[in-house]
Amino acid sequence: VEHFCLCFLPTSAGDSESEGEEEDEKDWDNEDVESKEEDCDLETDVNKLRSRPALDRPEQELEKYEALCAELFQNFQELEFESEEKKSLEDRTESLPSAPSHFIPSATSVKHPNCRWRNQSVTEMGPDPGEQDFKVPLQSWRKKEECIWDKNDENRDIAEKAQDKDFCEEEDPARSHVFALCSLLKDAAWYKKVFYPHCEASINPSPEGRLESSDMVRNLLEKHQGDIPFHSPCFYAARAKCVKSIPGYRELAFPDFWGHQPPPYSKPVLERKHGLQRDKVLDDVRRLIQPGDVIGRTVFDLDDPSSLSSPAAPGCLTFFSKFESGNLRKAIQVREFEYDLIMNADVNSSQHHQWFYFEVRDMKSAVPYRFNIINCEKLNSQFNYGMQLVMYSVREALQGRPRWTRAGQEICYYKNHYRCRSAAAGGGVRRRFYYTLTFSIKFPHKDDVCYLAYHYPYTYSTMMSHLDILEQNRNPKKVYWRQQTLCQTLGGNPCPLLTITAMPESKNRDHLEQFCSRPYVFLTARVHPGESNASWVMKGTLEFLVSSDPIAELLRKCFIFKIVPMLNPDGVINGNLRCSLSGDDLNRQWLTPSSQLHPTIYHAKGLLYYLSSIGRAPLVFCDYHGHSQKKNVFLYGCSIKETLWQAGCMVDTAVVTEDVGYRTLPKILDKVAPAFVMNSCSFLVEKSRASTARVVVWKEMGVLRSYTMESTYCSCSHGLYRGLQLGTQELEEMGSKFCLGLLILHLKSLPCSKELMAQAALLLDLEEEITDRAQRRCSNSSLESDDEPPCSEEIDYDTASSSDGEEEFLELDQEIQECLSCVEGKTEDEGVTTGQTCSSRALRGLYISSQPAPNSTALPLGSSALGLCHGFESSPV
Repeated sequence: VEHFCLCFLPTSAGDSESEGEEEDEKDWDNEDVESKEEDCDLETDVNKLRSRPALDRPEQELEKYEALCAELFQNFQELEFESEEKKSLEDRTESLPSAPSHFIPSATSVKHPNCRWRNQSVTEMGPDPGEQDFKVPLQSWRKKEECIWDKNDENRDIAEKAQDKDFCEEEDPARSHVFALCSLLKDAAWYKKVFYPHCEASINPSPEGRLESSDMVRNLLEKHQGDIPFHSPCFYAARAKCVKSIPGYRELAFPDFWGHQPPPYSKPVLERKHGLQRDKVLDDVRRLIQPGDVIGRTVFDLDDPSSLSSPAAPGCLTFFSKFESGNLRKAIQVREFEYDLIMNADVNSSQHHQWFYFEVRDMKSAVPYRFNIINCEKLNSQFNYGMQLVMYSVREALQGRPRWTRAGQEICYYKNHYRCRSAAAGGGVRRRFYYTLTFSIKFPHKDDVCYLAYHYPYTYSTMMSHLDILEQNRNPKKVYWRQQTLCQTLGGNPCPLLTITAMPESKNRDHLEQFCSRPYVFLTARVHPGESNASWVMKGTLEFLVSSDPIAELLRKCFIFKIVPMLNPDGVINGNLRCSLSGDDLNRQWLTPSSQLHPTIYHAKGLLYYLSSIGRAPLVFCDYHGHSQKKNVFLYGCSIKETLWQAGCMVDTAVVTEDVGYRTLPKILDKVAPAFVMNSCSFLVEKSRASTARVVVWKEMGVLRSYTMESTYCSCSHGLYRGLQLGTQELEEMGSKFCLGLLILHLKSLPCSKELMAQAALLLDLEEEITDRAQRRCSNSSLESDDEPPCSEEIDYDTASSSDGEEEFLELDQEIQECLSCVEGKTEDEGVTTGQTCSSRALRGLYISSQPAPNSTALPLGSSALGLCHGFESSPV
């Protein structure tokens, strides 16, 4: 890993004049140069837009991907539907700790100072509630879910899981250690009082001054048991032990081990005090002209192992980041309560300093600490427009509030006087300036252990343990679940591939044919490690797909889902922002991926090639991402005509024909997903994006609906969540609403049986939501009136060019009406209440509402649409 250098030079007048040129330089956000992208980047060569490149590998090599599509060749005649699969699953997971069978939780009636309810407008905010209103009773695990940690059980778990599921290679003897939780010090008085009231003297710290894992985990689970949906600390620890990292992590971060429970509120964007950035810059200048006031003590340095083990100076914070997804390279105490922080570059790279995730302890309470991350690279950030970082308090977690929360005051992001010495470190621009992210935090407790991160962390081990729990808790009679290894990464970690669909209703030939003929949907996420919000959206998608919600059951009958939930495990594990271990941006390798350097991309593309070669190209391909410089959730798609029109080219519509069905799904999501905004979407094909997943799958596999879904790190500018910072619950909700959009897309775009139409009509009861639409609409006539560059508005195409018009709907409406008349008698006999039926007018309203309209707002579905059936609740809105 290359080391970067900081040149400590003051900013000159000439330097400040070069800022305009820097705005034109290449930025590294995914799918993202800023909205004001120059038209010269648009691909205007019609032949290139319409051409279909040749295979990038021998055709016979595609045959090996048949093994990843076992659902097409499954011999269900040999499968006992009621017991065999369940028995097999129990055999594979009997050694794993029990996990609770949870569904997406709803928000409880808990308030927090300076926060408002998710469905409360800005004008409805009342006085801040008192601290006592924030208290939440400690939740406990059910008795059957309690787990006593045993080292022998742990070893047996790992061995059996490695044998049965091929997720872990033979363990290196050098790594056969017991993990320590790096969040709790042996000399923390409050910790000893809680966990060791009678035997403090018997605690034997490890050589690094940390408690042994077995004792700590046992006491944690016995004394402070948690009830985190879809999370098990034992599952997490078992998975984390098999992770292979460059530093060879020996610690577990407490938030990842203990889990995160979304708060029942959304914090509004932070209001920025006028003149704040000027004050911060002047303070930096003061440091230069008065160096005697600067302490300049290095308190943490990954390059100096002695700094990690030596005790901290009195009154000084203690930092740590050697855990999965952690990123902090160096911490320097500037003043008593101020620290400069330096982030690591991506592995095998000298750039991409932005993601941070570290532990801090030994703080005083109610004292504002200032932190300056001084080697950021992006030209601008949502931190300038109300975004806050996230913080996790161990003490809060042990008191029953295990959650990441938005934190930080006096936040701003600005160019500093440090420069890159090499062109490589500056992204090809020699002596490029770095940027500073500065923020202040008052920690809630004295001598607490807190974690600070750029965004809600979601580690590789979290993902793997989440898949274990989903597999264990699904209904094997209804959910076809197959987890395979797509490939091994460069670092030796398995990249999982999931197949999810509905089990055939019987062994009847017609049912088996229907099973095999279902269209595919191909979903991927987390190709960029720093975009943890993409994993939270994927989490919502996965949990919804395997749930007992009736819409999820219907969706599984409509599609076969191929899902790669994490395309860049190595980058996520090692705390990268952008790249894999090869130092490459994997979302720029789809044209000619290397099987050695970019194995996950190579084999994901190979699987897509294989599906296309057998005539089963996906109906929808979507790559989940996060966007650091824009608000809302939106899609990037591909369109020849829109690209040519945007570039000002003459388009002969007789020669250039195009199916505009690529717009259907975003229009649907604009109506059913509160965080999604159609006006933020773009369907342009840029030259600089020719090697991204979206463009390659569109051109080479011929997938019309090939998308990148971008989720903001910050907030929404429109609709129900306008002015609110999105949390994990809103991101998970977006994942489930994406599934709902796919079901409606299926009804609009593909021929459906009368039986399926009838089921959809019964489930999609949107009468109440449509009637109540005016009352629930939030004002969204304009973007925020701040100095943020607005997202560019794409050309407003006439609705006549859309395939979603009124005339097309009439045929569908008539078909649904016929189905309803056929099943009305049956539903009465079966005791179905009238509240479960859906009028044709209601479903028709949904389809017509997907037409673009001025000031349109996202329309969240109520419980009748996403269901409260069998304990599955949709996220509250």
